[in-house]
Amino acid sequence: MRALLPKGAMASRYSICVFCGSSTGNDPLHERAAARLGRLAAGRNVHLVYGGGKVGLMGIVADAALEAGGTVTGVIPRHLRRAEVAHEGLTELITVETMHERKHRMFGLADAFVVLPGGIGTFDETIEIISWRLLNLHDKAILLVDLGGYWEPFTELFEHAIAKGFARPETRRLFTRVADVEEVFARIEAAPKGEAHPERL
Repeated sequence: MRALLPKGAMASRYSICVFCGSSTGNDPLHERAAARLGRLAAGRNVHLVYGGGKVGLMGIVADAALEAGGTVTGVIPRHLRRAEVAHEGLTELITVETMHERKHRMFGLADAFVVLPGGIGTFDETIEIISWRLLNLHDKAILLVDLGGYWEPFTELFEHAIAKGFARPETRRLFTRVADVEEVFARIEAAPKGEAHPERL
């Protein structure tokens, strides 16, 4: 299922939804990677979808894509517009009422998902999109950018659940860890076209 994009992104090859922190963390590696991802997306004519904030890694990836001539859609709940400092300079900014609506809208706009480092909100978004794939609600690529081994503990938790019999071994195939942002687009473009069933959400 091809994602429906705003008019400014009609010529885009496809879209990626980026989950990432509303802070930058304490390692400049993450800021550089976020900026690189934004520039690469723009350079490859890939539309960017994200949480709509102007701060942290969220703001960095959006600004980098826009500065490189790309198109960006942000989706932000009304109650977070102030807390996450909504980015008013995007190609499109969608304001929704609830967190669930935010995730549902980003899901519908995305052909694949790319996860940079982040905190509790990023964990929540990532787990939910993985669980939706487990439940056959979609088959879109999910890529965790494992900068400096950031996502190792996350994947170890999945291994723990598998070892204890709470998850099946095929759970490992629901997402892919990549070493850096340079791998993201090659992996997405090599993957089969994902399908989605948003009516089941």
